Amino acid sequence: MTVLPILEIGHPTLRERARELTAEELAAPETQRLIDEMIETMRDAAGAGLATNQIGRPLRIAVAEVDHNRRYPYKPPIPLTVFVNPVIEPLDDELVAINEGCLSVPDLRGEVRRHVSVRVSYLDRDGGEHDEVKRGLTAGTFQHEVDHLDGVLFCDRADPRTLATWEQFERFHRDAFVERITEFAERVGS
Repeated sequence: MTVLPILEIGHPTLRERARELTAEELAAPETQRLIDEMIETMRDAAGAGLATNQIGRPLRIAVAEVDHNRRYPYKPPIPLTVFVNPVIEPLDDELVAINEGCLSVPDLRGEVRRHVSVRVSYLDRDGGEHDEVKRGLTAGTFQHEVDHLDGVLFCDRADPRTLATWEQFERFHRDAFVERITEFAERVGS
């Protein structure tokens, strides 16, 4: 398997809206290989998710997985999920401020207000249809990746007053954020 280079902020492909795939394109061996490489790349970089825009392929495919992630130890587990042609629909107006980072925006974090409950409709890598409700930090992860597929980076949505390098976040803000987000996660169940 190949670990792919991850594009960084400033690369024009990160600002493109990814195009949907047909069933034939999804089933193609090269697409299935691309999905495997995305999973390997995400895991190698310790990301919670990765969208195709981030590797220079503006197709509507993203992957997510959280399993004892060293970058996000407070996130609840997300089983490996491949989501193709995803559509997100907020289920209510409740929002939560999540301190996010991004593999394509290295060494920067900031608070983004995300919907607490969303419905995510997508195809899996085999073309199976899914219609699921995601809540809490998991909902935030899915919104972050779909934003990528729409050409939006987390820093576009972040409150600029909350932007910090990883070092300064760890030094001054991490403990308060983890305490707040842990209480939130316990309340909403994810």
